[in-house]
Amino acid sequence: MVNKMRSNRWLAVCTLAVALGAMAATATSASADTKGAAVKPAAAKASRETATFAAGCFWSMEAIFKQLKGVVSATSGYSGGKSAHPSYEEVETGTTGHAESLNIVYDPKVIAYRDLLEVLLTVRDPTTVNRQGNDEGPQYRSIIFYRSEDQKRDAQAAIAKFKAAKVWSRPIVTELQPYAQFYRAEDYHMDYYRLHPDQGYCRSVIAPEIAEFRAKFKAKLK
Repeated sequence: MVNKMRSNRWLAVCTLAVALGAMAATATSASADTKGAAVKPAAAKASRETATFAAGCFWSMEAIFKQLKGVVSATSGYSGGKSAHPSYEEVETGTTGHAESLNIVYDPKVIAYRDLLEVLLTVRDPTTVNRQGNDEGPQYRSIIFYRSEDQKRDAQAAIAKFKAAKVWSRPIVTELQPYAQFYRAEDYHMDYYRLHPDQGYCRSVIAPEIAEFRAKFKAKLK
């Protein structure tokens, strides 16, 4: 039954990808991440744009998005809360308002913002409130932090198309929030899956997610 459901969902995603091809994508404001510092909107180089998403554990998010053609970097961190310079331990209490997030710097000539949205809404479950798999709490909620009105419109259109295509059987609850700040996570979180492939969570949770992602998005891989 699970395999049949996955097959049906992937068929819907394939159909949806054609519709998503009509969406235009532009984004602005990228700046260098520094440990523990807020990354604020700034003028981006013409060849680089930035997307910021939250969708559960950033270890797997980073490992997935780094494999896409056109992605220059993917940095784990925290967004969506009010406290400044939060630590991992503080965010994991679920009281800071921040969610584990990913800053994705990409080349729009190679991969469009709409393509990043398609991957996000396919490989992560956008229907669970404050949860991603077994990871539970507001720090694991699904959020698209839009950096421009164009990104906001693209995100709204992508969610609407996923709903219309019935890719997911439950309502999509992904939040849309204007980008404010991104706090880079501690150094030991960076490239975590690549550096610790045999760690229990990496082996039992992230590895299967990556295998499924690679099977579905072969044409977009580096």
